[in-house]
Amino acid sequence: MRRGSNGFRQNFARESQLLPRGIFHASLEAFTAKVKSVARLFPFVLGLALICATGCKKSSPPTTAQIRAITRELVIAARSAGGGRTDVGMRSEFAPRQSGKGQSLVADHIYITIPLTGSGVPDRAAHDAIEKKLARIAEIHHLQRIARSASPGMERFDYLLRGQRTQSIHLIVPLAVASAVQSALHRPRLAIVIDDLGNNRAEADALFRVSYPLTLSVLPHLSNSAEISEEAHRRGYEVLLHLPMASTGGEKDEPIELHSGMGSSAVAQTFAAMLETVPYAVGVNNHEGSRGTSDTKLMGELMPLLREHKLFFVDSRTTAATVAETAAHSAGVPATSRNVFLDDERSVAAIQKQFVRAVRDAREKGSALAIGHPHPETLQVLSEMLPEIERQGVTLVFASDLVR
Repeated sequence: MRRGSNGFRQNFARESQLLPRGIFHASLEAFTAKVKSVARLFPFVLGLALICATGCKKSSPPTTAQIRAITRELVIAARSAGGGRTDVGMRSEFAPRQSGKGQSLVADHIYITIPLTGSGVPDRAAHDAIEKKLARIAEIHHLQRIARSASPGMERFDYLLRGQRTQSIHLIVPLAVASAVQSALHRPRLAIVIDDLGNNRAEADALFRVSYPLTLSVLPHLSNSAEISEEAHRRGYEVLLHLPMASTGGEKDEPIELHSGMGSSAVAQTFAAMLETVPYAVGVNNHEGSRGTSDTKLMGELMPLLREHKLFFVDSRTTAATVAETAAHSAGVPATSRNVFLDDERSVAAIQKQFVRAVRDAREKGSALAIGHPHPETLQVLSEMLPEIERQGVTLVFASDLVR
């Protein structure tokens, strides 16, 4: 049975008469004290609940529109800070596509090439002005700056909004290397191609310390393919697509490759997808490919695609049976082929010997092309021996300078 407030008071009065007066008053005072204590705690408990309701609520991630709006502001700020002399580019990074869903933007990469002064050194005033303007935009949008690994002539950092990376900034100083074509018209020429870039960020950064006009060949579809290609181009290196092809052993060196038996549409689609992941590629050389480059039909499908994209071809000559350079010339594609592998044997002494052979070939034949990899031993030899070749009458050029 429900009791009203009057019934409660009557019942409490009846029961209180059964207690001795002293005990009754003590109980009443204790009850009153507890009520007052709870009343004092109530504002604190209420405040704690409100804090939890707001502060403990998970922040919503930045939307694509928010990321893009901030990116536009950063790009405009960088361009204006350089007084119109700053080259700024942008590339979007998307999350892996899920079945039935569209692409989801992760972050925008912003590439800022610091202008050089008339004497060929980085314009420090322009660099500082760019940094200042970027910092101002970051402050307005409450972005957190997180430093990333750097290399000589290259500074990287990320911006985070509400704990999520939204922009990756790449500040790049280009190589102060003039085109060697004119000076090399009547001198022996040597081109050095470094293969297998695209996956290991540390290898690329170590290679960027070799400040000479090298040609860098980047594998497609790897975690850092696009980023390394973009940075290499802006640094002043020449970029090639290192095109995976089937080897004689029949083992797939890469998950996606060109192989015998592919139809023309499959070759075209596979090649286009590879090329998309290696921006600024001006040419192609084969990765593995002892079976692929000896397949006349496959080369006949590939070379018209290179002509369509205005790309040249460098035959890595992984087999003596290759028909790639012949197929390229038949399709009207400029091409050349390798003379020397620098680092089949990974020892400093062996690589030095091969480097000397490449220089000798250049002097005897007028030009030569050597291929190596970003191994520590290879980079050590290049750093030590490249300064010497000019004194030997040989000019270092890009691979594109040797194609015909």
